[in-house]
Amino acid sequence: QVKPVESGGGSVQPGGSLTLSCQTSVFTLDYYGISWFRQAPGKQREGVACISSENQHIVYADSVKGRFTISRDRDKDTVYLHMNDLKPEDSGIYYCAAENFYRECGFQYKHPYWGQGTQVTVGL
Repeated sequence: QVKPVESGGGSVQPGGSLTLSCQTSVFTLDYYGISWFRQAPGKQREGVACISSENQHIVYADSVKGRFTISRDRDKDTVYLHMNDLKPEDSGIYYCAAENFYRECGFQYKHPYWGQGTQVTVGL
């Protein structure tokens, strides 16, 4: 099993960019579909982007389409979430989650493995 570890969060002004990274402290992410979720204070957790284990299936939430890009670097065993044109409503804790049950990725699927999260704050 994997133990996702997120990094790359921080504070940025509206319109700025950040790149989050998801790695694992044990085993490898190679065989896992990876999803990024986020949760803002007082709001439900929501799926942001996901990539299947074979990289053939990628899904984005409507709210981030055209601004966020998810990618995987197998050499570095890392999944990235590149975030551009950030808005205050993108603020929250971002979580990396892994599953290896499905060929396609999806926010509705059970993800047994979760990271601790990394904080993203977008504001003046």
